[in-house]
Amino acid sequence: MTTFTGTGVLLRFSLRRDRVLIPVWLAVNALMVLSMPNTLRTLYGTAAERADLVSQLQTNASFRALIGPVFDTSLGALTAWRVGVYAAALAAAMSLLIVVRHTRDEEESGRQELVASGMVGRRASLTAALLAAAVANAVLALLITAGLAGQGAPGALSFGLGLAGVGMVFATMAAIVAQLTESARLARGLTAAVLGAAFVLRAAGDSTTNDGSSALTWLSPLGWLENQRSFAHERWWVLALFAAAVAVQAVVAYELAGRRDLGMSFLPTRPGPPTGRLATVGALAWRLQRGSVLGWSIGFFLAGVVYGGLTDGAADLVRDNDNARQIFERMGGRNGLTDAFLASMVDMLGLIASLYIVASVLRLHGEETSGRAEPVLACAVSRLRWAASHLTIAFGGSALIMLLAGLGFAAGYGRQIGPVLGACLLQVTAVWVIGGVTLLLYGLAPRLAPAAWGIAVAVLLLGWIGPALNAPRIVLDLSPFGHLPKLPGGAMEWGPVCALLALAVLLVTGGLAGLRRRDLTT
Repeated sequence: MTTFTGTGVLLRFSLRRDRVLIPVWLAVNALMVLSMPNTLRTLYGTAAERADLVSQLQTNASFRALIGPVFDTSLGALTAWRVGVYAAALAAAMSLLIVVRHTRDEEESGRQELVASGMVGRRASLTAALLAAAVANAVLALLITAGLAGQGAPGALSFGLGLAGVGMVFATMAAIVAQLTESARLARGLTAAVLGAAFVLRAAGDSTTNDGSSALTWLSPLGWLENQRSFAHERWWVLALFAAAVAVQAVVAYELAGRRDLGMSFLPTRPGPPTGRLATVGALAWRLQRGSVLGWSIGFFLAGVVYGGLTDGAADLVRDNDNARQIFERMGGRNGLTDAFLASMVDMLGLIASLYIVASVLRLHGEETSGRAEPVLACAVSRLRWAASHLTIAFGGSALIMLLAGLGFAAGYGRQIGPVLGACLLQVTAVWVIGGVTLLLYGLAPRLAPAAWGIAVAVLLLGWIGPALNAPRIVLDLSPFGHLPKLPGGAMEWGPVCALLALAVLLVTGGLAGLRRRDLTT
């Protein structure tokens, strides 16, 4: 038996387990990229309009830091500029989740020990995880290449391969981190932190130059993608950087995997104090979720600062473009361009906050399926009390991060502090509806609980792409965010807000009733 025996079987099993996760990630990423050329064609239909946009972007350091530089006036180059960084970040997130799920997650749950007792090689699981990530990224590259080429964008192959390259860099990085840590949660967190650092390095480099030549930009894999210059005299040799990074990191991951015992790590978890300090189930829930709350809080505050600082520049950038101005006004709900931009950015952060509340509520599902909830509930702790401890953090945390986003807007923009804070807190009602739906799925049909991610992603796409595509009102109203008054600047309407709050209460009540009556996974 070789060290790779059983890789094929494990690969098929991994792909089967991810038969929902991978297609959802691919669909979201591909839809985001492939919808952009048509949107840009609507906004900047002539070569003169595109040239004027590029000229303004080259002198706007804030937008370069946020999105990156643009190297050509073609629709393909503008597409790569507008969504390249974010599509690459999605590919990286998808890849690291796949690898950690099929390596450290399996070891932490004990399933890997059962698998390893059969005719399975020592490195078969790691190989299968990396191959699953490779399959996902290859399909992404194929979808992006075929979709953009079908829209008349020559150079699509370079862009597709670049996105897949970023994904595989973070897949192999996650494979290394999975060998270093004992916790799957820590492995995901550390790799995500590296992804955040890569974004910051690229942003810092692009803010100083308009051609991607900064040393800081070259230190980031996201910077490699933009320096590949897809659709603008492609630099094919940059793909060699991706290949070299993937090869080196894969070798390191395999070497580390061969030097440790199953279930162990090179950075063992620090033992806790000899006397327990968690006196209540609420304290335990806070210990489990405090890292997530802290990370989201910092991210939302910084996002508010960045978007607040961009407000005046964004208004100037699209003021002379009727189509771009109309999209902001559809998202912002009024004719004042500055207020429309603020309202659209606040709405976008609210949409992203729905991802936080889904992850936080589903922590209940994770605790149950991993078996950690059973010993807690074996004590003098009721199901409702246990659930309430996590739901307090989920619903209260969503309000906290939106409040911090409002404070960030106030720090970055410096005006309309009260209205912007109110607009951010208003988003919480729609976010709570998404949290209520998640809890309802978990309480009534726990096997369907992960489908809440699909609902959150669908709501995100409706809010982001719907206005750009001028979607019908009946479609936009499928999202709870579509019923919120557009603030700042718009008229406050308490009816829809109260209705959303009542709906959230009903959903939470139904979810808790289902959780109380059904059997738990043991």
